[in-house]
Amino acid sequence: MTDPVTAWHRLAGDTVLLDGFHALKHALRFRAEVPVAVTADRTAALALADELAPDVRDTLAALLAEVPHETYTSLVPRPHPTAVAALAVRPSRASNLAKLAHTPRTAPVVVLDNPRNLGNAGAVIRLAAGFGATGVVTTGTVDPWHPTVVRGGAGLHFATAVERLDVTDLPPGPLFALDPEGDDIRGIKLPDDAVLAFGSERTGLSPELRARADHLLALPMRPQVSSYNLATSVAMTLYHWSSGAS
Repeated sequence: MTDPVTAWHRLAGDTVLLDGFHALKHALRFRAEVPVAVTADRTAALALADELAPDVRDTLAALLAEVPHETYTSLVPRPHPTAVAALAVRPSRASNLAKLAHTPRTAPVVVLDNPRNLGNAGAVIRLAAGFGATGVVTTGTVDPWHPTVVRGGAGLHFATAVERLDVTDLPPGPLFALDPEGDDIRGIKLPDDAVLAFGSERTGLSPELRARADHLLALPMRPQVSSYNLATSVAMTLYHWSSGAS
């Protein structure tokens, strides 16, 4: 049997860090390939599984290797309160692009146009997975598989298709972009094949994406309130889609 620490060092450069019990739990639920997982307290981790994730408890029991706490902390950039970490194989880009491009779609694609905050991007991926969105696409320089984004997404990158694309390469479908000058979203029915685009936290939509948008939509907002948090805006829009409201 391969030593887990040796395996970790061999795989770390080419895999996705799952930071904490909940990230590992979600990744396993959505069939991620996890070649190595460690914990500083195996008994506590399996107790969490008994309480919160009995569906993957046996898988975790077979996978988790206990290591000294000092070893665990040396393997991760920031120790998690659950003292659990794992490495997962990132889904192939070709597979994700095929899912994003497939039509007809039964759920929207979320586009984050040049996002800047890694934690916000992770929260959006978690939301998209919860609503069953087809995927999350980012434009710009932020890697949506950055460890901080994966941590914010609680391992739910594996529940939806997550990729970075240029605006010119966005998936097919009517493009609805959120903008304060758009039409009130409450009067619009969002189709299942919609591409829902959200601008960056600071500068809003890029000129390239705004020019490509088929529709500009606005969320209801009290006057003199500047904006909503990015994840909040995505949650409101996906809820509107899921309710079938118009």
